[in-house]
Amino acid sequence: EDRDVRPPNDGGLGVQGFPEGEVTGYYASRAEAAARRLAARARGEGSELVCETTHGSADDVIVARGRAADLAVLGRVGKGAASRVGLVGSTLDAVLRKTSRSALVVPPGASLGGAILLGFDGSPGSRIAARTAVELANRLGEAVHVFVDSKDKGRAIARFEEVRQIVVGLAVPVRETSSTLGRPDVKLVDTAKEAGAGLIVMGAYGRNRITDFFLGSNAAAVARNSPIAVLLAR
Repeated sequence: EDRDVRPPNDGGLGVQGFPEGEVTGYYASRAEAAARRLAARARGEGSELVCETTHGSADDVIVARGRAADLAVLGRVGKGAASRVGLVGSTLDAVLRKTSRSALVVPPGASLGGAILLGFDGSPGSRIAARTAVELANRLGEAVHVFVDSKDKGRAIARFEEVRQIVVGLAVPVRETSSTLGRPDVKLVDTAKEAGAGLIVMGAYGRNRITDFFLGSNAAAVARNSPIAVLLAR
C-alpha cells in the first residue's frame, strides 16, 4: 500500500529523514514471502497459481487486475475503516464497490462446504445470482435453499414462481424459505445458518439500486457481517 510508505511531514523540525527505501523494501519482502507461501499451498492442493507482487492503492490494483478474471476472491480481514477515507472505509468495501466482476467474500473461519443459500428479490442481480447458484450446485452436488424476503405475501409467491423457472435444471434438492419480518440481511444470514449453508449467493445490487458505484444495501450488509462466505454475483 502506497500509504504505508509515504513519508510523513516533519513539520519543519529538522528530524532525520524518513527511511522510505528501507520501508518499501520491507513490505516488498513481506509480499514476496506471502506469495511463495500461497504458491506452495496451491501446489499442495494440486492447483495452478500465478503470484504477482506490486504496489499502489490495494483496491485500485485489485480491481485493475480483476478485469481479466471471472471472479475476485477476497478475505474479510484487513486494516478496516480507520485506515481509509471514503464512504465505507475498508479495502474490501472499496473493491466491492468498484469491481465489475463477481466477488467471493470469505470471512475468518468460514468453511465453503455445505448447502448453498440463494437470496432472491426479483432484481436483475438476483437473477444472475440464481443462475450462478444453479451452476455451482450442479458442479458441487449441494442442495440449494432459496430465501425470499417480502412484506407482501403475493409478491413473495410471485418471486418464488420466478426463481423456480431459473432453478428448474437443478439435479439437487431445492428448499424455499420466506420472511416478512425483520431486516432482510439479518434474516438471510440466520436462514443460511439454520440450513447449514457454506455459501450465500446473492446479487450485488438489489431492487433499491441507486447507481453502479454503490452496492445494494442488503448485499453490503451481508458481505460485511456474515460469518458465512458470500458470493456477490454480477
